Amino acid sequence: MSEYKFIKWFEDLRKTDVPLVGGKGANLGEMTNAGIPVPPGFCVTAEAYKYFVENVKLEDGTVLQDWIMGVIAETNVDDSKQLQENTAKIRQKIIELPMLPEIAKEIEDAYKKLSARYNKDAVYVAVRSSATAEDLPEASFAGQQETYLDVYGVDDVIDKVKKCWASLWTARATFYRAKQGFDHSKVYLSAVVQKMVNSETSGVMFTANPVTNDRSEIMINAAWGLGEAVVSGSVSPDEYIVEKGTWKIKEKYIAKKEVMVVRNPETGKGTVYVKVADHLGPEWVEKQVLTEEQIIEVAKIGAKIEEHYGWPQDIEWAYDKDDGKLYIVQSRPITTLKDEVKAEETEMTEEMNVLLKGLGASPGVGAGKVVVIFDASEIDKVKEGDVLVTTMTNPDMVPAMKRASAIVTDEGGRTCHAAIVSRELGIPAVVGTKEATKKLKDGMLVTVDGTRGVVYEGIVKSLVKKEEEEKAAGQVVVAGAPLVTATEVKVNVSMPEVAERAAATGADGVGLLRAEHMILGIGAHPIKFIREGKEEELVEKLVEGIRTVVEAFYPRRVWYRTLDAPTNEFRELPGGEEEPDERNPMLGWRGIRRGLDQPELLRAEFKAIKRLVDEGYDNIGVMLPLVSHPEQIRKAKEIAMEVGLIPHKDVEWGVMIETPASALIIEDLIKEGIDFISFGTNDLTQYTLAIDRDNERVFKLYDEKHPAVLKLIENVIKTCKKYGVETSICGQAGSDPRMVKLLVRLGIDSVSANPDAVELVRKTVAREEARLRLEAARKALRE
Repeated sequence: MSEYKFIKWFEDLRKTDVPLVGGKGANLGEMTNAGIPVPPGFCVTAEAYKYFVENVKLEDGTVLQDWIMGVIAETNVDDSKQLQENTAKIRQKIIELPMLPEIAKEIEDAYKKLSARYNKDAVYVAVRSSATAEDLPEASFAGQQETYLDVYGVDDVIDKVKKCWASLWTARATFYRAKQGFDHSKVYLSAVVQKMVNSETSGVMFTANPVTNDRSEIMINAAWGLGEAVVSGSVSPDEYIVEKGTWKIKEKYIAKKEVMVVRNPETGKGTVYVKVADHLGPEWVEKQVLTEEQIIEVAKIGAKIEEHYGWPQDIEWAYDKDDGKLYIVQSRPITTLKDEVKAEETEMTEEMNVLLKGLGASPGVGAGKVVVIFDASEIDKVKEGDVLVTTMTNPDMVPAMKRASAIVTDEGGRTCHAAIVSRELGIPAVVGTKEATKKLKDGMLVTVDGTRGVVYEGIVKSLVKKEEEEKAAGQVVVAGAPLVTATEVKVNVSMPEVAERAAATGADGVGLLRAEHMILGIGAHPIKFIREGKEEELVEKLVEGIRTVVEAFYPRRVWYRTLDAPTNEFRELPGGEEEPDERNPMLGWRGIRRGLDQPELLRAEFKAIKRLVDEGYDNIGVMLPLVSHPEQIRKAKEIAMEVGLIPHKDVEWGVMIETPASALIIEDLIKEGIDFISFGTNDLTQYTLAIDRDNERVFKLYDEKHPAVLKLIENVIKTCKKYGVETSICGQAGSDPRMVKLLVRLGIDSVSANPDAVELVRKTVAREEARLRLEAARKALRE
């Protein structure tokens, strides 16, 4: 089949062909050659798109590529209206221009050959976009991966290929590439043309449980008709949990499936939603979709795909009612689990020499030479690739943490400083080992498994190799389109350096930008700067840090939380000698209470934000931490207005709900004037339950889902809804799918998660919203 210049059949492709046919195309080829039952098809390669834009001409003789680059050159990507208009103009031009004959001929010939395999002149196909620029982060195409189902006939196929090409020029993708400095002229797109499965049943399968992170379980979602309903969250599917190896069906949830997606009966092309009761019969609404045998068949093929790729997969599958066979339509890695250790590795790892066990705080595997430090004065000892071992990290240690291959601490829980920063940096971490600084000695070689919370003696090559393979795999596979949800999914950011990584998650904004690392990272106590007449230097450093984040996310909103560092984190800084020695700093002089006692600090922060507002950044919100009284809001506003920063006009104004006091007097806080609130569940939980979250002895009692905590949250959300105040959450609970489900049901407006949890949280939100819509629809029908 090498006679084609612009076409590649699945049989001729491998996963290494991403630059030619994109992530989807390469994976379909890989699975085809691995013996996975994939519907046959071909890819219109990136070369076809490149050839098209470089050879087709407009009426005035201008080459299309030159015209596109001209439009982009005249576009101010920060002007959202102009960006939308100009990118729409580019998409329309690509669609309306006729396909070049040399490309059209190859597509026609390949489509006819595909149809001939079924002894037909034409067959129904799906046409999908497949991004090919492997040097671009996944999010540069996030939300733009077009899919067209039940396409029929050569003309329709060619039209949909051009529409896929056009999707390269959505406003969002264009904005991201511009901000990242990518060359628009070197970004291409492939289109996958695949035989359409005439689905009787279909759905999605996760070869690791995405809710519990249990790799010994496979979760299968199933519904009637085409899989579009399940993927989009429009139907509440059956859910089956299967144990790998034994193939025992551990759980079954049979849902009420009110709607399904079918081929449009009127046009014979495209798809439409229909009621299951009308299309199949009322008894099918609550009927189990898959038989026991089919559940196990789907699970086994999923395990085979996972084994082939070497990491857990998110797989779309379907049973064809024409031949009754199972087909795999798409497979991609579950990126939120990519650093987990698979169940089948457990026996092997248990035989290794375990030096320490603690809490797995940041997933992944890191290995290297141990360097033990006890305070920030020693951070220069930590070189690139070392394993940093300490009692507990603090913000002064962040530069060393960035260089480390892994982090191990004596103290702390899953919400401590080491855990939060390690997750954001993507560095494996084990916390709460109790004796790491005693057992581990400088120069020792160790392997740290941040998923299982284990430190092994020596360099465990099998674990390190697996980690490298999974990271490499994650870099070449292009993510699918994120789900659109009414509840926004935001991301937490601690350091400006990770802004691009956080923005690449496709998050709807920043629900928490912490000030601590920007202020504590300047190398001296901020009060020292001010007393030495260097306030301008402090303000400028804040401007640089905040600007990095608001620019990476613009026009998405960024909520900046004013300084909330406890005194023990300030004390180690030059100039911090006068910091009080508090027995429990988490209950001490921190948050807005300190900001109002030292207004010169708060004033410097507000000056930095005012400067950014004057530069045109209108996407900033100010969030006050540890508020417990309306007067604190009033005084903070007065300080802001002293420097010309006008709350509610220049910036959104909000507060953290971290104390039972703020939750109980929420109505009084609202009347003082706030635009939004965000739950800091880490503190709210510890203050409500009287538990030190960094104390491993009582950490087992720490539970954000405790009835007392949930009652406080529910009351705040209800009151805020009444007054039109936006609600969000930025604590660790925002990354827990079980907590997210509860929050969506309570009506929260947004959830802000750690960067590594954004994708899983978005899926959780989409499913829970779909269930709520279906429940409401059923209730309306009964009434």
